[in-house]
Amino acid sequence: MSVPQLPLSGVTVVSLEQAVAAPYATRQLADLGARVIKVERPGEGDFARRYDTTVHGHSSYFVWLNRSKESLTLDLKDPRGLEILHQLLDGADVFVQNLAPGAADRLGLGVDVLAGRWPRLIPCTISGYGTDGPWADRKSYDLLVQCQTGLVSLTGTAEETARVGISVADIAAGMYAYSGVLTALYTRATTGRAHAVEVSLFEALAEWMSQPANYTRYGGSQPPRLGTQHATIAPYGAFTAADGKDVLFSIQNEREWLALCTHFLRRPELAEDPRFATGSARVAHREELNAVVAERIACSEAAEVLKDLEDIGIACAGVNDVAAFLDHPVLAARGRWHEVAVPGGATMEALLPPADLAGLPARMDPVPAVGEHTEAILTELGRTGDDIAALRADAVV
Repeated sequence: MSVPQLPLSGVTVVSLEQAVAAPYATRQLADLGARVIKVERPGEGDFARRYDTTVHGHSSYFVWLNRSKESLTLDLKDPRGLEILHQLLDGADVFVQNLAPGAADRLGLGVDVLAGRWPRLIPCTISGYGTDGPWADRKSYDLLVQCQTGLVSLTGTAEETARVGISVADIAAGMYAYSGVLTALYTRATTGRAHAVEVSLFEALAEWMSQPANYTRYGGSQPPRLGTQHATIAPYGAFTAADGKDVLFSIQNEREWLALCTHFLRRPELAEDPRFATGSARVAHREELNAVVAERIACSEAAEVLKDLEDIGIACAGVNDVAAFLDHPVLAARGRWHEVAVPGGATMEALLPPADLAGLPARMDPVPAVGEHTEAILTELGRTGDDIAALRADAVV
């Protein structure tokens, strides 16, 4: 039986990418069948390859972000390397880059130049703070953007702020770049016009900050930092059970509040107590309410609390560490882990793409070594063995 063709089969993406944001965008395009040619520096490659060595000697970031790609090494400061890149762009549909501010323009790869030479090419630029404006020339990294958007001021406890524990600004920008490229491909297919895509880490995370921004602008103060508690919903957070394990649950509406009071707290009179009768009142009297809930949960072990809450239709969960997440029964039962080869012959367990397309297989091809596909790609472009040897001797590839 033949394997169904993936949606982006036939689409070629050339990417001058590094770190997290752009590789995350292009990996998702590769997941859908696009050919992604990752252009790296000769010898060293993407610096994210060296963030750590925890996955069979490879970076936990790099193996996550770069499966199913081809790696080509080019020195773009050498005219011969730039010429090869131009040859690739002759046959490409999408060009993605997240180089340092101004680097693409210095290489002659600015959006206007690309549009003039390759009018059907979709350029995608990922920057820190946008390609114009007062901060266009600033370098940026995930934590800097978390700080600049105010996210760090919302995360942590009343006593101390904390960064979000994953690269949330990079991931947000990568997601918007991915969806922007998909939209541009669709628009080109339906209108014939190629639109450039631009995403900044700052503006991607700024979008995710819209709710606290609205709360602050129109409420007069920003949401408080409350650890696992929710700033605008109560009760919503983690409480410690009799066995020392934490249980998190959330009340989303008055029906659930009545069920909690009647069947779990066993204090039905609280449902009509003016301090707790509405969502806003419960938030205003959070400390008093949390004391009642904490006292009840401290009387039972976590498993019993979870069962009682589930029985009355209240969303709840234990608080896992990462090791417990790895063994999560949902991931196991739904077959979400899949082996992916990494350079050197080892394999790793990777999660399948979250969006399942009915009837289409997930693409989970190997993570490339630095320059692994250089010779094959150059041969495809018409270079002979002697040509390639000369380019290698001069460290152009």
